[in-house]
Amino acid sequence: MNAPAPHRTTRRLRLLRHATAATAAAGLALTAFAPTAATAAPRPDAVQQRLDALVRADGVPAALATVKGRDGRDRTHTAGVGDLATGAKVPVDGQIRAGSNTKAFTAVVVLQLVAEGKVGLDSSLDTYLPGLLRGDGIDGRTITVRQLLQHTSGLPDYMDVPPLDDFVPIQYRYFEPRELLDGALAQKALFAPGTGWMYSNTNYLVAGLLVQKVTGRPFGEEVTKRVIDRIGLRHTYFPATGETALREAHPHGYLNTGPGAPLIDYTGMDASMAWSTGAIVSTNTDLNTFYSALLAGRLLPAAQLAQMRTTVPAELLGPGVRYGLGLQSRPLTCGGLVWGHGGTSPGYRTRGGATEDGRAATITVTTVPDGPTTGHLTDAVDTALCR
Repeated sequence: MNAPAPHRTTRRLRLLRHATAATAAAGLALTAFAPTAATAAPRPDAVQQRLDALVRADGVPAALATVKGRDGRDRTHTAGVGDLATGAKVPVDGQIRAGSNTKAFTAVVVLQLVAEGKVGLDSSLDTYLPGLLRGDGIDGRTITVRQLLQHTSGLPDYMDVPPLDDFVPIQYRYFEPRELLDGALAQKALFAPGTGWMYSNTNYLVAGLLVQKVTGRPFGEEVTKRVIDRIGLRHTYFPATGETALREAHPHGYLNTGPGAPLIDYTGMDASMAWSTGAIVSTNTDLNTFYSALLAGRLLPAAQLAQMRTTVPAELLGPGVRYGLGLQSRPLTCGGLVWGHGGTSPGYRTRGGATEDGRAATITVTTVPDGPTTGHLTDAVDTALCR
């Protein structure tokens, strides 16, 4: 689901757009002497402070993070409440709906097929899916695979029209991919292929159909075999048809339907509305592992990884953001870039990625926040990677 695009409303999938805070000094020696360095108060953890602020100041029900530091160690953090109804704690590294992080997985599968000589990046969609894309200004003979993966195809977003523009009544509704595509093709093209950039979930819906056509196998099976199992993501999966609950310990996710409106528990849902654009379930730690493995060349040959990291400006996603093939780069305040994607599913928003030198951070909040909160979430990732 498209969660990365901040210009999208919280009712659309932009998809689809640590331990507790350090305690004050304790156990100081009861002497007349000043405390030594060994007894001084520990320095507050900057990431934990950021998570606490997301809960206290921004009002998200929960926030959870996994940070892989320069020492290679994973550190997990939580804040808030995992279940508003029961007051249960936030599970450490609990499962979350990863939203549009799924697009990076989808792009990897397509690029693996490119490496195998089964798909051409600059071949038209009609080469593989003849006659599928036809509409007002839409013609699959003029749209390339690369343009799909880079959001330069001009295809309109299927999430922009009913019934996908209101998540409340469709929480458990099943959608066929073709039904979703029809919603996109009923709209006018955003621009001629290759002449602009606009984030559209339809691009990755078509990419999923491409994978199925070329391999002859279900998309979920291919992404599981080629990515999830290949690098041992033990807590990540592509939901089976009709599967609505999360499989492992998880914080509940809540749909924000507007200022002052009560949050709706959207933990359970039929993820078919997101499919190859945003259906994957994962954990912060597994997402760190995925992006680190990707940058390290464990999923793609060098030539295809270089193509994936060839970017165009995507300032709609934030200052300095550039978009490759299912992969974003974002500048860090301490220098360098973080490579990832981010994701939004009704109930969860995730930001994060990995760096060239092996650091990684992923932070998730358990609602789709309005206003400046998404910026605070992005800032928290920067803090985690730059501290």
